[in-house]
Amino acid sequence: MTITLNGEKKEIPSGLTVRGLLELLEIKPERVAVEINEEIVRKATYAEAPVRENDRVEVVQFMGGGAA
Repeated sequence: MTITLNGEKKEIPSGLTVRGLLELLEIKPERVAVEINEEIVRKATYAEAPVRENDRVEVVQFMGGGAA
């Protein structure tokens, strides 16, 4: 199926959850925030939250750093 991931079309297997998508992308769930169709997905629901055909998914990775 096709989704839009961070602004780019991507083919992924059907039936994935947010957790499954992150595993497919080799991204650690504790280091990201995920939004599907402009709604934030709570980390506690990653294993149940489905990713569907034509969803717009944004995965934002946290970066370290700060003021000197």
